[in-house]
Amino acid sequence: MLLGEIGRKSFRCDLKPAYKSVFPLSLKWGLLILYAMADRMISDVLTKPDVTLEVTLRPSLFSDFTGQAKVKERLEIAVQAAKQRGEALDHILLNGPPGLGKTTLANIIAKAMGTNLKCTSGPTIEKAGDLAGLLTNLEEGDVLFIDEIHRLQKTIEEYLYPAMEDFKLDIIIDQGPNARSVRLNLPRFTLIGATTRSGLLTAPLLTRFPVRERVDYYTAEQLQKIVVRAAHILNIEVEERGAEEIARRSRGTPRIANNLLRRVRDYAQVRSDGRITSEVADAALAMLEIDQNGLDEMDKRILEAIICKFGGGPVGLSSLAVAVGEEPDTLGEVYEPYLIMEGYINRTPQGRIATELSYKKLGIAPSTAQREFFK
Repeated sequence: MLLGEIGRKSFRCDLKPAYKSVFPLSLKWGLLILYAMADRMISDVLTKPDVTLEVTLRPSLFSDFTGQAKVKERLEIAVQAAKQRGEALDHILLNGPPGLGKTTLANIIAKAMGTNLKCTSGPTIEKAGDLAGLLTNLEEGDVLFIDEIHRLQKTIEEYLYPAMEDFKLDIIIDQGPNARSVRLNLPRFTLIGATTRSGLLTAPLLTRFPVRERVDYYTAEQLQKIVVRAAHILNIEVEERGAEEIARRSRGTPRIANNLLRRVRDYAQVRSDGRITSEVADAALAMLEIDQNGLDEMDKRILEAIICKFGGGPVGLSSLAVAVGEEPDTLGEVYEPYLIMEGYINRTPQGRIATELSYKKLGIAPSTAQREFFK
């Protein structure tokens, strides 16, 4: 405790105003690491884990993870092989739409390897010093998880290349004529990157991931198992048909399924006896304006805008975003993939086009030109 107090006082009061101009970078990092170690030791001794925070819907073992059978099998083999060799796992890139379990898989991999997991995201790493702090605090075999890795700044990526390949970190000390490069040795670690848009990753970074896996949307049967498991953890009484109704309207996404389960639970608690049946789930989801096909209010607004405001398309993403009052990135990453997968819209070089299924869904008769187009 005394060491922590001394470290805190000396670092915050005496060293911080002066180290930027007086102390070399290597000494600065040494002081930062010393302070972090002292603070962590105090926290480990005095702080007890909060039981309520330990209750989570995320599975912690490969055997508890539902869906993504091929991806799970390949990752399990890679983990077992690395453990048998006594080596760190190869770097892994997980690609896929949001809410499909990329972060959960990273947690499972770290636990299976018996190592620590350090989590961050691409937008939060603003300077090379932020990345250096993360890397120098890693221990042998640790897993560094970077979510939305495609949003890393290009200058930050340059520091990652030698760290991923040679486990070295090149830093620059001083500026101008006195500048010199210092190479620090890093422990062998595993970088797990998660992205919803792998096409935005630069080729040099993409090729440095020996393991690249894509997670896809889940089937209704898989989501039903996830809903039943989550209901058991949350002590929710749910019937098989009720879980099936929630799973069928969850857009193939476990995160949405778990969120809908909580909302249906609230409805069942207030409007019923607390038990989630098929009828209760249907009434709750109807109140949330989620129809039988899993389309919500925004999905219908998108289809109506394409058909009624833009004559069925083609329409650009930016124009469509203005018409429905939403950000283009949100439309492209959250709503559009499911609408395309279910066949409600088509994406062409000229823009988005509503399909015949969209007209039937909204009960709107297509124009003569549109009927000819569908033929």
